[in-house]
Amino acid sequence: MLRAHLDAATASEAITNGKLAEVVESLMARLNPEAAYFGPNRGERCCTFVFDMQDSSMLPTIGEPLFQELGAKIEIEPVMNADDLRKGLAAWQQQG
Repeated sequence: MLRAHLDAATASEAITNGKLAEVVESLMARLNPEAAYFGPNRGERCCTFVFDMQDSSMLPTIGEPLFQELGAKIEIEPVMNADDLRKGLAAWQQQG
């Protein structure tokens, strides 16, 4: 899961010049997220994407546009859906 908090001044300028929509559309195309949410979080513009990161080498292509174009602070954390949890718990139980 990716959560990006956008810098207010940089994001405001990006909204005005159309860059925000470009960055978000490009990111959506790259990530093909299961879900994408946009709204305020901790008093800042925020976007959250739930996606399947196949390899950690994706980090620069995910983060850099958000850093460079929108002044974002990002968090990427692993999450599981219910099927992943069932699979993981079954594997853990078989170990022991």
